[in-house]
Amino acid sequence: QVQLVESGGGLVQPGGSLRLSCTASGSILRIDAMGWYRQAPGTQRELVAVLSGDGSTNYADSVQGRFTISRDNANTVYLQMNSLKPEDTAVYSCNADLRTSWTQLPSRHWGQGTQVNVSS
Repeated sequence: QVQLVESGGGLVQPGGSLRLSCTASGSILRIDAMGWYRQAPGTQRELVAVLSGDGSTNYADSVQGRFTISRDNANTVYLQMNSLKPEDTAVYSCNADLRTSWTQLPSRHWGQGTQVNVSS
């Protein structure tokens, strides 16, 4: 059983910063990639940032230069969000493409999401 648990969401004023964390736990052999997505009310879920196993990163144009994705040496991925704007308000969810068995293909797992509200 694999679990992803996010933390760090909350209310912040425009221009402020937040740091989200997501920790994967369970019978994990290897994590290939971890990423952050977000979904605002009435919209589709969109990619925010992804960190691949080779260390490469990819960001949505809307957050490029303001958000930074990183990962520790274990199973935690972070999203540092600076210069936040009201349009960044959304539920932020992390995911991980990981292996629980060497005889099966990697599988994608999701966290439950954490709310980020940017408002004055």
